[in-house]
Amino acid sequence: MKKRKFPYVAVDALIIVNKNKLILIKRLKEPFKNFWALPGGFVEYGETVEQAIVREVKEETGLIIEPTSLIGVYSDPRRDPRGHVISIAFLVKVKGGRILPSTNAKEVQIFDLEKLPSKLAFDHKRIIEDGIKLARKLGILD
Repeated sequence: MKKRKFPYVAVDALIIVNKNKLILIKRLKEPFKNFWALPGGFVEYGETVEQAIVREVKEETGLIIEPTSLIGVYSDPRRDPRGHVISIAFLVKVKGGRILPSTNAKEVQIFDLEKLPSKLAFDHKRIIEDGIKLARKLGILD
């Protein structure tokens, strides 16, 4: 009997602060080591994607967040060099905590939306663009 393969499920968070800034992490590990990325990671067995995004953002940034809107589902089998990873991206709101990098984050930094770094991991440029469109539609951004 042929062993079936299944994709992994991940989550990513678009954290907009001060109406025109975005929080990104600098990846500590491969793939895309030292590239900037949205906070996020793999969903653990038994948790919802909403629980996963709250956990991952807390682990990587020190921030307590609440998912507010679904940006989209990103399922291109080539989006992650480790294999087929489906990412569910959320627009989130900061509820507390303080910025402090840990686990897979080498750094956490706040960027002006007009001056984002060019070295973005995975397909995060596309997720950010989609998230900015959604945020504008929802009146979060001008």
